[in-house]
Amino acid sequence: MHFVGSGYLRSGRALVLAGTMLAAMLAMAPSALAAKPAVLTFTVAKVGAPGNPSVGIIPFEDKLFKSCAEAPPPSGARAPKCMEVGGVGYRYGIGQLEVTAEQYVAFLNTADPRGTNQHRLYSYTESGRAWPRFGQINFARKTKPGHHYSLAAPEWADKPYGFANFLRSARFANSLYNGKILAKKDSTSGAFKYTTYKVRLSPETETGMYEMSNPKTTRQAKAGFVIPSQDEWIKAAYYDPNGGGTYSYWKYPTNPGEVGKGMADGPKQAKLDANGNVANAAEQPVSIFHMTGTEPPTPAPYWCPSNQTAEACNTANPWGIEPQSYEKAFAGSLGTVGTALTLSPWGTLDQGGNAVEWTDTITPPPFGVKGARVWRRLHGGIANAPVYQLWISAVGLQPQDNAFYTAVYPWLGIRIGVIGNPKNG
Repeated sequence: MHFVGSGYLRSGRALVLAGTMLAAMLAMAPSALAAKPAVLTFTVAKVGAPGNPSVGIIPFEDKLFKSCAEAPPPSGARAPKCMEVGGVGYRYGIGQLEVTAEQYVAFLNTADPRGTNQHRLYSYTESGRAWPRFGQINFARKTKPGHHYSLAAPEWADKPYGFANFLRSARFANSLYNGKILAKKDSTSGAFKYTTYKVRLSPETETGMYEMSNPKTTRQAKAGFVIPSQDEWIKAAYYDPNGGGTYSYWKYPTNPGEVGKGMADGPKQAKLDANGNVANAAEQPVSIFHMTGTEPPTPAPYWCPSNQTAEACNTANPWGIEPQSYEKAFAGSLGTVGTALTLSPWGTLDQGGNAVEWTDTITPPPFGVKGARVWRRLHGGIANAPVYQLWISAVGLQPQDNAFYTAVYPWLGIRIGVIGNPKNG
């Protein structure tokens, strides 16, 4: 009896121990129960010429000044003031391409393996079921951890992720910053220099380069992966180290243009094939935007996912907007990254057109708006906007976490930056 009792006691202890271990496993970070964190490979263009001069702009005006001291004073209390932009005192890297929907799916499954959407990294309107033409990412509730998110159609793999806000962008950067660099390779292409990183993402998104508990978070480290600042973004898109353009700045990320010539000196509008690839790249320079003011009117770039019908693409939307109004409000499709083939002065692609991109630069709200919202700068133009949105002076701004805007505006993108010499997180 004593032997049996001891055996029973040992078994009981084992069960208690097993139960304790199971409870501990369940309490661990979500990544412990998920598939392996995703590995992403992306290339950044190296931006040199540290200490380059800034240039003066007046928001959305076709003017450039050597400095704001040369600009005329504002014409009224609400008139935009001159800003000096583009000067950066250090070397850095910026994504050659925009972050794609496929890369964002990998991030979602790493950062949110249980599919709880705790940090609002995903919106229902992003699904192909809710929004046939623009929905990029589907969500499945009943599946194993690390597999809740998937592409809504195969063509979305190489399109820019289009539903970003700044907080999603910063968390994506934190996942890279906290991750493990598996490989790093330098390369050249003509006059351009690049570095390609292979990084295993981290599920840790709340700390790192950005402290997400602080609404006004700024960079917390001198080296690592970032969302580019306004000046970093503008320099990569417009500053010509060879002195082209005006005061060494191009008017567009695609070509130098001519200040004061309006929209007549911009790139050609891209035409997209059935898969969303640019079909007229031979016409250089080319950008994915919507040319306006032509007769007859020029249709915006368009394609429809292969698993959707033309009727669904042209009429179905999450809000029940009637077809004619829907067509007018949501003209312009995102195209495959890089297929326009038009390079900026530093060898980046699509900084003009396709998706507008977030920067981490905080800016005062417009027109003296009051409130607790944090506003940040964006740049780049979009697939359904006129070419003036590609100007160097097109310095947009938005609240960093406008849930409505994020859900209804499918052209908000991310481009990753690199400062210093990134180390493993």
